[in-house]
This record gives sequence, C-alpha cells and structure tokens, in this order.
Amino acid sequence: MFISVLRLSRSDVQQIAVCNQGVFDAYTLHKTVYSMFPKESEETRSFLYADHGGDFNEKRILILSKNLPKEPQIGKVETQEVPSQFLQQEYYGFEVLMNPVRCDSKTKKKIPIRGNDKETLKHWFLEKAVANGFEVVSDSLSIGNTSVLQFHKDKQKVVLGKASFKGRLKVTDREKFINAFEKGLGKGKAYGFGLFQIVPLTNVTV
Repeated sequence: MFISVLRLSRSDVQQIAVCNQGVFDAYTLHKTVYSMFPKESEETRSFLYADHGGDFNEKRILILSKNLPKEPQIGKVETQEVPSQFLQQEYYGFEVLMNPVRCDSKTKKKIPIRGNDKETLKHWFLEKAVANGFEVVSDSLSIGNTSVLQFHKDKQKVVLGKASFKGRLKVTDREKFINAFEKGLGKGKAYGFGLFQIVPLTNVTV
C-alpha cells in the first residue's frame, strides 16, 4: 500500500475551480483524486482519500492506495510505501471521518444517524470496531465534526451526514483490522469518508 499527500496551493485550487464552472466542492475534490487513478468500478476501487485540511497557503488531501497514483495535472503529490510492520502493532491512535448510516434490513435503504445523537453514534461506531477487528480503549473515544457534506452531482443535490471519530484502539483480529485499513470503514468512501488514519502507540502511551 502507498500513502500519498496531494498538495494544492491557493492558485491550484482556483485553477481547478475555473475548470469546474467556478466551483471547488466535495465533488470537485472527488474528480481531482479520481483523475490520478485508472477508472474502476466502486466495487473494485483500490484507493481511499480524506480532505486533510490545510492552511491559508495550501490544501492537503491524504490518499491511501494499492497502486502508485499518477502525477496530478494540477498540484503536487508526495508518496511513500507503507512499511509492512506498520500494521503489526497492538495499539494505535486513530481518527476517521465517517458517513454514519444504518441499512434497513427490509427496505435496504440507508438511514442516517443524526449527528446530535452522540450516544447512538458511539454505539454505532463501537459495533463497527468489533466487526473490523479492534476495540476502542476505554474512555478514549471522542466524536466531533457532526454536520453534513453537501454538493451537486449531475445537477442533483447530494447531502451526506458526517461525524469524525478519534481515540485509541487495541487490535483484536489482525486480518479484519488490516482489511479495514486497506478498504476503509463504512459508506461514502467515494466522497472522502472512511479512510482509517492510524498511528502506532506503545503500551506506555496507551
């Protein structure tokens, strides 16, 4: 796996916006990142990304991919390979932006979990943790950035709920944990959700 940082200066962002009818939104960012990889179906997509913010001078986008990204037409990208030992630790600090939804078992419709219901969000995430091979260290979970992501795609307005989850974890099933790192967590991955950002911790720092 490769981890990359796409850096867009203020003039880069303006240049991209000019090419997108003056708009630089979540869908524009989606198209920018997708232009760096061969076309794939959503089922076989082998990369994830997350808007990593930035400052007055530049915007940073974190990208995790199975294959090396192409050089972007606009902006600069820095890439390095993820060391194999990186995923062999017992404890990690983590942060992930997610699209909290449940799937109705009868209708198969996605039902959003409202951002003002922190207790429901907490239980929803802890269930995700178990299914993805880790447990959250007691009292370390914090939930923030509970709002919505809005953009227009093909003249249709798209609204996706979002919430960021941050804390410390212990790996309980290595295979599931590695799969979660490589393929991301939850829904909405095409629009920057689910990239599992982790940092190894020693037992002392846990």
